[in-house]
Formats: sequence, C-alpha cells, structure tokens
Amino acid sequence: MASTYRILVTDAVDPEGVAVLTAVPGFRVDEVPTLGAADLLSRIADYDAIVGRSATRISAELLRAATRLRVVGRAGVGVDNVDMDAATALGVAVINAPAGNTVAVAELLFGSLIGLVRGIPAANLSLHEGRWERSRLMGRELKGRSLGIVGLGRIGSEVAVRAHAFGMEVGAFDPYVTDDRFLALRVRRYATLEALLDAAELLTVHTPLTDETRGMIGARELGRLRSDAVVANLARGGIVDEGALVEALRAGRLAGATLDAFVAEPLTGDHPLRGVPNLLLTPHIGASTQEAQRNVAVDVCEAVRDALLDNELSRSLNVATGDGVAWREVQPVLQLVQRAAVVARAMLAERGARAVTRLALRSGAEWRGRGAVLLSAAAVGALESVLEEGRLNLINARTLAAARGMQLSAIEGAAGLGPYEVEVALGTATDEVPVAGSAPPGGTARLTRIGGFHVDVNPRQTLVILTNRDVPGVIGRVGTLLGNEGVNIAEYHQARLAQGGEALAAVSVDGVVTERTRQALLAIPDVLTAAVVRFGAS
Repeated sequence: MASTYRILVTDAVDPEGVAVLTAVPGFRVDEVPTLGAADLLSRIADYDAIVGRSATRISAELLRAATRLRVVGRAGVGVDNVDMDAATALGVAVINAPAGNTVAVAELLFGSLIGLVRGIPAANLSLHEGRWERSRLMGRELKGRSLGIVGLGRIGSEVAVRAHAFGMEVGAFDPYVTDDRFLALRVRRYATLEALLDAAELLTVHTPLTDETRGMIGARELGRLRSDAVVANLARGGIVDEGALVEALRAGRLAGATLDAFVAEPLTGDHPLRGVPNLLLTPHIGASTQEAQRNVAVDVCEAVRDALLDNELSRSLNVATGDGVAWREVQPVLQLVQRAAVVARAMLAERGARAVTRLALRSGAEWRGRGAVLLSAAAVGALESVLEEGRLNLINARTLAAARGMQLSAIEGAAGLGPYEVEVALGTATDEVPVAGSAPPGGTARLTRIGGFHVDVNPRQTLVILTNRDVPGVIGRVGTLLGNEGVNIAEYHQARLAQGGEALAAVSVDGVVTERTRQALLAIPDVLTAAVVRFGAS
C-alpha cells in the first residue's frame, strides 16, 4: 500500500509547482494563504512537508512542534526565514530552488546598470515633469568597461555570459570555483578581492549572505574602487555595507550604485538610502518575473516530491553531497559506509565496549568532495539502535554524534585504499575497529576488510561475524549448526592473518539468527566471538 503524505503549501506558490505535488497518488496537498505564527503552529504537527516562499517563518519552535515534518521547501533562493540549525538538529531537510531565478536576476542586473550609466530613471522623470534635458543626460556605454563579479556561481556565471555579449571585459573573484570554470566562461581570475576591486569599473556581488560575506564590501573596499565606478548588490542585504555606500555616494567617491536587496526589508520611513544621489533602488524584485516564480515553484516541488518518495536528499541544503553529485550514483557508497559502521559497532560491542567515542572516515580519490556526506552516513550507522527516540538520518547524524561526545573526522583522497574504497573506524579510549569496503559504479558494494582481516562479502540482510582459532573443522561445524537452525548461508568468507593463529569468518545469511543460535555458535570449540549484524532497509 502506498504511503500517504500530507503537504502544506502556503505563500501563494505558483500553481504549476503545486500541480507537481497534487499529481502524486498518496499526496494530500492543502493550499492555504500565508498563516500567522500561532495558526501555523497549531496545525503543523499534521504535515510531512511544508512548501512556501519568504513570508512564512519556519522557527525553531515550529520545527519542534512539527513531529511528522521531513521536508521544508522554499520556492526561492534565500532561506533566511528558516532556522537552519534547528532543522538540521531535528533531521528536517531544507530544500530551496537556487537555479529557477538565475536568468531573472542576471537580466535585472543589466537593466539596472544600463539605467544607471545612461540615466534612464532621471530622463523618464524629467519628461514626466515637463522638462527636456537632453544635453544634461550624457551617459556612458557598457562596451569596453571592466565588470568585476564577486561570486562566480549560477547567477554570477549568467552575468558573465551576458557581459561578453555587451563587449565588456570580465573578471571575477571566487576562491571556491575551479580554474576550468573560469576558462570555460572566459573570465579572468583574480586571486584576491582587493585585486578585483582595483580593476573593476562596475562591481557586482552574487554570493550568499554568510559570516564570511557579511560586510564584505565595506568602507575599505569601496575606497579601493575608482571614482567613476558603479556598485551593484542584487544578492542579499548586508553583503555591501549600506552606511559605507551612502557615505561614498554622497561624497562623490563613487559614480553610482544599484540595490535590490537590503539589510531590513521593506524600507520604511525616512530610510538613509532614500534620496541618495545616483542610487537606483528596486524593492527586491530580482526573482519577480512570471517565468522565475514558475521555475522556482516547479523546482522545489519536484525536490520535495523526490525527498518524500525516494529519500532523495541531494537538493537539501543541510546535506553536503558535493557539487554535481547524482544521488542514485552515490547511494550505494552511502549504504556501504553506513553498514560498515554498523559492523564496526557490533564488533566493539562484542568486545565489551559500551560507548563509541571516535568515528574516523577515510575515502579514496574517487570519492573526493563526498567526505561530509559519507561521514554523515557513517554516523547514522554508528548511532543506529543507540538513540532512544527521534529522527536519525543524514541530515542530523553528525550533530547527534557530536552531542554524544563522539569525535568525528574525515580524510579524502587517503593513501592505501583500493579503487572506490572507503574505510570507517569506530573507536573507544582503548580499542578501535576499522571496516573497509568498495562500491564501484555499476557494481555490487562489498566489504573488503574487517579489522586486519581481508574479506570479500556483500553486507546484505544479516551478517554473522566470527573470530576463531585457525584449526581444521571450524567452518564445517559452523555451517552444520546454521543449517540445523534453518539459516541459509549466502556467502562464507574465511580469512586469517597467519596459519594456526586467529581467523575471522564473515558469513552472509538469509533469515533470522536468534540469540539462542548465537550462543550455540559460541559453544563451538575454537569459536572465540560471534557478532550478529542485522542491516536495516536503508
């Protein structure tokens, strides 16, 4: 029987997006106007997902009351209205639509820049007021001027493409974008923000608002620009220091500026930005096109649908999957890492360990850029059957592990690992168990090492892990006992470090291995330990 999910849609999300959800059997979609905080709080416990725009505040209090909630969908780019820390701690995915308004913002930027350098707003006002001031309205062209872009992401890239069409010289500063991307866009790379400021005649910022970018363009940075420069901020309020910008414009140290995003919105009363010379203001309309609103609504609703139906979290802002990841391609290694951690935890428990204090992940070069999400998967495995209540998933696993005092670490491109291999090590103050495995594309994920023993077994359904003395007859006695107990063996891999020493058997089985059966295994002569690992459906 198909699962039923209830979804609350608010803030007038475009109908084409809502249609994506209503078309799914088992989805019950309630469209309501923007609700007050109290009304929303009273009904949120009934929903598995909420989709809205910026008007609805998703507070920590609301998230704690939303005991069924799995997904928050934001039909737009910014998630300033969502308490991300609370969502992450509670295991709620937060999904936005970063690409749907890309073209709209890029087009508005050039509309604003042309308006400024050609004096279009002043020309329009002059004619409406009955004046003909053609000789006073001398402008400049964009062609041949230097455009400096801070942030060469989706919108910054679209700006660069359009700038070339205007014949501009394009440079950018973005330490998180590869040289290949700069080359593909024909954009000159500046190693520092200061170097870009020294070269730019028109400066535009296209970054998120973070601790790193807040106040990035302040009085010192504006002072480096030439006096005929123009500054544009169509990203987020606060990236450009509003007070410093007003001072620079009033003092004539800048030729102009255009803002579409502000620290406090809407602008009210006698705001300092009002009446500033050569400052073009628009009321945060970067995404205000019919096409953009449709695009972001469809994008976020598709992502919410996939998260509910398939646990597809590559679009979640609080799951770091890495750029360009295809979720279906990374799923096998996520499952492998999670199950490797389950095995390591079971081995430690068999040795008498009470609490895991360390979790270390090592991954090969093929998984570079995936360290964060792989560590999250390992944390899920380490905490399974340990947490008493609440959600446990890729979103909150690292937060929950850290809260329990577990030290987490990840090394990408680690030496000594085979192709597509990963290693998870769980440890206590006195003991550690590393478990490694490989998940090649299109192949079957396999465990390749448990502790110091090299194995080759598929971690499926139930795994029995035995340590024993390397003497004749043990394998036969184990196989006979499991057969008598009605347990079918799918794979049996025996490994040893040296002849006559200690050996390890990894036995993949069908069916249930009871505690009585485990105790019978331990009663076999020369069997030292017996751990039974049952894997979930993840």
